[in-house]
Amino acid sequence: MEEPVRLQKFLARAGIASRRKAEEYIAQGRVKVDGRIVTAMGQQITPGKQKVFFDNKEVIAEEQIIYILLNKPKGYVTTLSDPQGRPIVTSLLQGIKERVFPVGRLDLDTEGALLLTNDGKLAQSILHPSNEVFKTYEAEVKGCPSANAIRSLEKGILLENKKTAPANLRIKHKKNKNSVIIITIHEGRKRQVKKMFEAVGHPVQSLKRLAYGRLGLNGLPVGKFKILHQSDIKKIFSNKTLYKQKNS
Repeated sequence: MEEPVRLQKFLARAGIASRRKAEEYIAQGRVKVDGRIVTAMGQQITPGKQKVFFDNKEVIAEEQIIYILLNKPKGYVTTLSDPQGRPIVTSLLQGIKERVFPVGRLDLDTEGALLLTNDGKLAQSILHPSNEVFKTYEAEVKGCPSANAIRSLEKGILLENKKTAPANLRIKHKKNKNSVIIITIHEGRKRQVKKMFEAVGHPVQSLKRLAYGRLGLNGLPVGKFKILHQSDIKKIFSNKTLYKQKNS
């Protein structure tokens, strides 16, 4: 019999969500232990002795750890369910038996690189601001930002009374009256890239995430996925980015 473990850790280990997200589910009353709803964060359970249910389905913590990179299409939500009935990203993972969750999110109209896993510890490491995981995007924006606007975004601008961290930007090419810009950031604020360009008067028309650190899509077709190996995971935490490599 296993040793007692905190409920949120058990849920993360089972691939339900990261520990932080698991705590939200507990607070929402979506988790039961032996048939009773539990909302206390300090609750401990003994795997093998007590039964845990999430959304009334029993949780088993013996899944194989798996890491997936998906090229998310537009029109899919990065949640495990959607009350509006919109398609969810996990529906694209044909043949994957493990229950995985997205690491972070991409907006409905945003496409590109999305990590999914059942490793709650890794997800927390990627999302934690102190680890400064680089994320590179290709943004098509309205008009052509001036050199001053680009410098402002690189140095950091005020968004909701908090300055953004330094970013890397380069104009890739012009597209009609728009500009396609490669931008690399290491923060994870909600809709950050869109808000940054909106703040300098060049709203985003389309957005695609190209890479986490040095882990890029590398020709992965839209809507397809690949299983990652430990060598791929190391690229996520690299202090170099695809952007810096191409421009060094």
